[in-house]
Amino acid sequence: MRNDMNDYDTLLQSVSAIAEQMQGVQAIAVAQYTPVVETIIATRSRDVRQIEQTLDGLLDFCGYEQALLLYRRLCRYYFDIDPTTTAGYINAYRELWDSEPDVNEDFAG
Repeated sequence: MRNDMNDYDTLLQSVSAIAEQMQGVQAIAVAQYTPVVETIIATRSRDVRQIEQTLDGLLDFCGYEQALLLYRRLCRYYFDIDPTTTAGYINAYRELWDSEPDVNEDFAG
């Protein structure tokens, strides 16, 4: 029985270490994407390719609140340029990250 506890403790420590590393990666992603999103919005860019590449990259990190805020902000901006594609990005977020399908996040408003 004691061996099982050691295995559990080792597993728990490993999972905790991975979680800490993920938080670090998420913080780096936000630090790197923030100026990109800010520039797109500040310059009123209509570069669809850049906007969509940025949304694609941010989507991977939307489990982290700060990344989700950037994603939502860029979706709101992009909605005026291409509402149909923006709806696709909103749905992609919901499929990947939303644990409750009935929750209605307001990306566009």
